Amino acid sequence: MLALFKNTNNRRSMLCLSAAAILWGGLGLPVPAAAVQATVQPVESSGNSVNASKESIWSARRGIYDQLSAATGIPWFRFAAIDQYERTIAKKGSSDKPVTNRLTGIMIPAPVWSGPLNPDQEDTSPESITFFNGFGRDGSGDGIADPENDADVLYSMARHLQKYGDSANDFSIGIWEYYHNGRASQRIAQFAKLYEHFGRLDLSGNAFPLPLSNSYSYRSTWGTGRSWGGARIHEGTDLFAPQGMPVRSTCFGLVETKGWNRYGGWRIGIRDIENRYHYYAHLSGYNKSISRGDIVSPGEIIGWVGSSGYGNPGTQGKFPPHLHFGIYRDRGITEWAFDPFPLLKQWENQEYRDLKNKNKKSATNKEKRL
Repeated sequence: MLALFKNTNNRRSMLCLSAAAILWGGLGLPVPAAAVQATVQPVESSGNSVNASKESIWSARRGIYDQLSAATGIPWFRFAAIDQYERTIAKKGSSDKPVTNRLTGIMIPAPVWSGPLNPDQEDTSPESITFFNGFGRDGSGDGIADPENDADVLYSMARHLQKYGDSANDFSIGIWEYYHNGRASQRIAQFAKLYEHFGRLDLSGNAFPLPLSNSYSYRSTWGTGRSWGGARIHEGTDLFAPQGMPVRSTCFGLVETKGWNRYGGWRIGIRDIENRYHYYAHLSGYNKSISRGDIVSPGEIIGWVGSSGYGNPGTQGKFPPHLHFGIYRDRGITEWAFDPFPLLKQWENQEYRDLKNKNKKSATNKEKRL
């Protein structure tokens, strides 16, 4: 199936045919055979899915979002945001959980899909699901509302969202009415904004938080005790550097927090597309062009190293200048910190490798010109 999206012309044809199939199916009308054949189908085998490159999977997912967008009028990045949120909060599956070949990660519980009072909690009949006020709809035009079919799941979500309107606020209301969780509404809105801004699903790539040099030092200090503010542990890594050294965004993300914290001083928090919160503390100042809600990219300067914190706003100098970098993961209900040291080493090493390759390529090109 992934090969269907490699050719631009094929992709455009797929959009038109799939949109027609979904609209015909959603209206309960006979679906032309050609359109049925063009609707979204599960990946053929788990082996192919596992071995497929990330780029192919992103392309296939984008194809599904575009098809549903053409059929329903809901922007592709809203489908992508819901899908990504579900993916980031998914728990590790148990060994007896069946392996699916789906490309999307939205999992709708059986009582919601079939209807809470439906005696058949595995019901796939659109008519009886509707009778019992279930969520499931037929999006592929095959007469079945299958919770394991990507087109059916996304189309069902689209029908739910369409009840509330088309604006960003309407979208947030629709998300709230589905999840009944303010954190979910916030995260999905953030992800939609990121996808819309960059226009693509691939938002991987990171940068070390400080410019590469020999003037900073750091080691793993995760879990050590703190000397101020009561009994607590160190939830991050301290990177000691000269006062005023630029601090850079480590990710593609959205500025979620900016301001004073009595522990972290002048700090800034950035949410990435993997639902991780990147926390930068003890700054001496911010990049004045950056505000809450703004979008940043890896390597973009967001502030400068300082020694702020451990007191009232403006407190400085209670410790040597350094950047405290922490990282937290949101699991839907709670958010927990984990040791950022391995990621920092990974990002630093990757940036050194990229710089080495760039210099090598530059030297080669220079030799060719001589």
